[in-house]
Amino acid sequence: MDSAQRDTTSPASGPTLFAGVLMLVNGVLSVLAGITGIAKDDVYARLGDYVYKFNLTTWGWIHLVLGVVVAVTGWGVLKGMDWARGAGVGLAAVSIVAQFLWLPYTPLWALVSIALGMFVIWALCADGSGADRSGADASGTGGSRAGGPGDPGADRPGAAPGL
Repeated sequence: MDSAQRDTTSPASGPTLFAGVLMLVNGVLSVLAGITGIAKDDVYARLGDYVYKFNLTTWGWIHLVLGVVVAVTGWGVLKGMDWARGAGVGLAAVSIVAQFLWLPYTPLWALVSIALGMFVIWALCADGSGADRSGADASGTGGSRAGGPGDPGADRPGAAPGL
């Protein structure tokens, strides 16, 4: 099977697949952190005084609920659900803000989670079907684009599609 006949039936591939896995794993870890915060208030120690402070039980519930929603959305991204991509971008942004506010409790993990959230946003916003939008055929040779009277670029040789 050559590259032109590749199986493209997978709902998610490349960076989107990785973003879905990251969301699923990060959601599960957030659930575990939430359970820890709810069950035992003495597990996390706050570093210094912080403006955005809640008690650890509140943070536990925030992480638990956010983790469940992020994990479910990550599963939706892996399954190729239409709603999951937009919801994933929004939830990754909310997760970044939550991790920023959570910095005094787990500084290193919060920074790692912020970086992962930024990658998830990039991966879900990046269009994995760039060949389909640019007019290239499946072999990547830049096949021809059917241009008719309604095609704005048909009368201008060398014009970018859609311009």
